[in-house]
Amino acid sequence: MAIIIIYVIVITITVKFAHHSCVFSPFFPQDPHPSPLITLETQDGYFSHRPKEKVRTDSNNENSVPKDFENVDNSNFAPRTQKQKHQPELARKPLSRQKELLKRKLEQEKGQGHSFPGKGANEVLPPGERAAGNSSLGKEAPRQPHARRSGDSSPEIKYDQPPKCDISGKEAISALSRSKSKHCRQEIGETYCRHKLGLLMPEKVTRFCPLEGKANKNVQWDEDSVEYMLANPVRIAFVLVVHGRASRQLQRMFKAIYHKDHFYYIHVDKRSNYLHRQVLQFARQYSNVRVTPWRMATIWGGASLLATYLQSMRDLLEMTDWPWDFFINLSAADYPIRTNDQLVAFLSRYRDMNFLKSHGRDNARFIRKQGLDRLFLECDAHMWRLGDRRIPEGIAVDGGSDWFLGESFFHTVLENSPHCDTMVDNNLRITNWNRKLGCKQEVVSGWSLSPLQSFFHTVLENSPHCDTMVDNNLRITNWNRKLGCKCQYKHIVDCDLGQSVTLSTTQQTARPTFFARKFEAVVNQEIIGQLDYYLYGNYPAGTPGLRSYWENVYDEPDGIHSLSDVTLTLYHSFARLGLRRAETSLHTDGENSCRYYPMGHAASVHLYFLADRFQGFVIKHHATNLAVSKLETLETWVMPKKVFKIASPPSDFGRLQFSEVGTDWDAKERLFRNFGGLLGPMDEPVGMQKWGKGPNVTVTVIWVDPVNVIAATYDILIESTAEFTHYKPPLNLPLRPGVWTVKILHHWVPVAETKFLVAPLTFSNRQPIKPEEALKLHNGPPRGAYMEQSFQSLNPVLSLPVSPAQVEQARRNAASTGAALERWLDSLVGSMWTAMDICATGPTACPVMQTCSQTAWSSFSPDPKSELGAVKPDGRLR
Repeated sequence: MAIIIIYVIVITITVKFAHHSCVFSPFFPQDPHPSPLITLETQDGYFSHRPKEKVRTDSNNENSVPKDFENVDNSNFAPRTQKQKHQPELARKPLSRQKELLKRKLEQEKGQGHSFPGKGANEVLPPGERAAGNSSLGKEAPRQPHARRSGDSSPEIKYDQPPKCDISGKEAISALSRSKSKHCRQEIGETYCRHKLGLLMPEKVTRFCPLEGKANKNVQWDEDSVEYMLANPVRIAFVLVVHGRASRQLQRMFKAIYHKDHFYYIHVDKRSNYLHRQVLQFARQYSNVRVTPWRMATIWGGASLLATYLQSMRDLLEMTDWPWDFFINLSAADYPIRTNDQLVAFLSRYRDMNFLKSHGRDNARFIRKQGLDRLFLECDAHMWRLGDRRIPEGIAVDGGSDWFLGESFFHTVLENSPHCDTMVDNNLRITNWNRKLGCKQEVVSGWSLSPLQSFFHTVLENSPHCDTMVDNNLRITNWNRKLGCKCQYKHIVDCDLGQSVTLSTTQQTARPTFFARKFEAVVNQEIIGQLDYYLYGNYPAGTPGLRSYWENVYDEPDGIHSLSDVTLTLYHSFARLGLRRAETSLHTDGENSCRYYPMGHAASVHLYFLADRFQGFVIKHHATNLAVSKLETLETWVMPKKVFKIASPPSDFGRLQFSEVGTDWDAKERLFRNFGGLLGPMDEPVGMQKWGKGPNVTVTVIWVDPVNVIAATYDILIESTAEFTHYKPPLNLPLRPGVWTVKILHHWVPVAETKFLVAPLTFSNRQPIKPEEALKLHNGPPRGAYMEQSFQSLNPVLSLPVSPAQVEQARRNAASTGAALERWLDSLVGSMWTAMDICATGPTACPVMQTCSQTAWSSFSPDPKSELGAVKPDGRLR
């Protein structure tokens, strides 16, 4: 029977977006069964289908270099955890229409007689009002409701006090239309009007630096200089600004930098409650460690990060019992590459210097690319662009890396005076430069984007201390541009050093360096171990846990509201999988001592790594022992099964090394941040392929759902130098629950396939799912169509018959709830995951159950590299 293939002629189009150039092209005539889709070019290869969505390159680094502002929309500057949203309809309407709507709303609100004991147009809101969303100083402000939207999709603009000017700027109107809270809109209006009326910044300031141009101080480092330690060595105040959940990595870094003669002030992001609990716990052990009594929620590119450092400096100056000489800022992703003694010897030699790395580029270009000539305001966890601004005349603007070390200057910049106000106020303005100079006002980095990257540079270069600047922050950072790890002015993130930098690399540098970044144990822990051994020697033979790493992803005090329905569903299933293992491997016929009934939600969940490879999840959970009817606490280790399989017989195509499906693909580190690939019906999976070197080739990728419906197919053109490719097919949701298959073919000959699980949900909004919700989520996409076009004609070609019995069973499963739904879920999870082991964290009636502290995989097992103990006679912990 002849198969007639209809070729669709597609006009070649080029589309630019993000980092990729997308080229649509016709099919390849050499393919015997061409894919009925168009092809898409990317950085590493070519994909079929529509252009990939614009990706925001994100970073785990609190302090990152901003993007090129000419290509950035001001709605993008949000917390790292916040997903990007499409612009509201109002933001896309013509400016005149936006102004008309806003004015109409303002007039209505004036008529309603709102009263607000607010500030005048030339006054500054106090810290408690301005930073209510970011600071926990004092009482937390009540959560503001989202702006209600009217029929035309534009938010209702409500003010307690109408702005004192006509808001006509396009950026300000856009910010007003998209801001969520009334407080933020009030602040946007006041800031814009103060700027428009010339009350926000002065037009001219005085530069107090005696130098023409920039100081050019050279410093030298001799490895042997530690032997000539000065009689009065410096004492360092380390300020650690940390976030996330990597408590063990933080403790390991703290252990490496600790000395009894120095001081450690730790700020934990307001959203990182688990980490905050861990820090409070270990800080109590040491008198020279303190945790900030306040917490801020910092955002990428925001003023809140600078505010965090400034408040930390104020605190340090008020701690008269801490006689520190040098200030050093670190994150949990930093690690020392030289010893504490070497650092002290170096800083003691240059104790009057301040170390900051300048951008080293044309200054006008830096101002434009950094966005310093634009007016920004942080509120609602966004940096809103409100228009242009002019740099005050007379000031020399500089900037660069936000990692710095300093001594006398940092005392001066925040010094309180009986005659003048504090030198840096809460709006990040420099005031009262020097009381000896009459407390003159200066404005430097307020109202700018990423002010931390220009604030201290600019202050120092315009102050009487400008001759103390050294253009070196004493750090090594990995800017691997091929991976998107670029400094100014494109992509903004530095990459994990473990991916491409060895220990010898960190030591082979002409300039003095004492720290490196960034390090993530979930990416590569081996390089951290190498540095640790280099600095302090090897641990004794037989020390446990040296190649293991655990990172918490859930802790009971977080509350189940912090979990998604997908993770909550799967954690319950993993726990039941562990109890079945206990029953089958530990149970003895005739007794119930090792049989359990699950109770409640998971108590904690950890990622588990061994030798830099993900080993699965470790779930701590409660269960009732059926023999004694008592509650026990257990821990289960579940590991994902191998799902990538080379075709049999293998094809002659040898470039494909690995393929995987998941979400949260990190192109910099080349891994999925959603470890284990936990997916539900409403998730959007990404397919990734890893390639070896070879000639340019074309492969076809086919996505098949659990009942053999072909959901998507596309071609990838793999260049000879390509290493990784990834693509998210635009599938209609919900996805049908079950085990999916992604097939990769070369000239329509099978090369390999991988599988992934879309889990049916037993919870909806953290409550047991209702029948109508289950049917809606588990019955596949509307009309059974994942895309506008159908690929049913490919089923015979690929030998993928659609069985009516399979379809009927899927329909019955979709309607199941309660115990039947759990059985379906657990059968799917059991086909993709293995319960490797189970242990008891406390007393147990099961006589053969092992104790968690005596296992190698449990989160309760010894981890000496991250454990903090008593201070040693030499003043160190390591």
